[in-house]
Amino acid sequence: MPKTVITPPGTSIPIAPFVPGTLADGVVYVSGTLPFDKENNVVHIGDAAAQTRHVLETIKSVIETAGGTMDDVTFNSIFITDWNNYAAVNEVYAGYFPGDKPARFCIQCGLVKPDALIEIATVAHIGK
Repeated sequence: MPKTVITPPGTSIPIAPFVPGTLADGVVYVSGTLPFDKENNVVHIGDAAAQTRHVLETIKSVIETAGGTMDDVTFNSIFITDWNNYAAVNEVYAGYFPGDKPARFCIQCGLVKPDALIEIATVAHIGK
């Protein structure tokens, strides 16, 4: 099965050996996405809602570059650093998925940069 690397215009160079997304057989796999600017600096330090919005906008750009929409998202893996941010994350998250919600899980853990409060990895089925 052939795969296509998905890199939205203006994407920064990743800090590790991965790509923003991969399209294979109508499925978009979006790498774990952190609240980074184009120079891989954490944005909106201390603001979980703003970081969540930034992450979801980045994910949206990968899915749209592949030809899909956020309605095509079927699964999200959510990683947060503090359960105290869970409500803020969910409030923003709900705005990106107003209809049928994708399946998901959420765990608390440490992230690659201490100022990052959230990371999300996504799967979207956009068809062939």
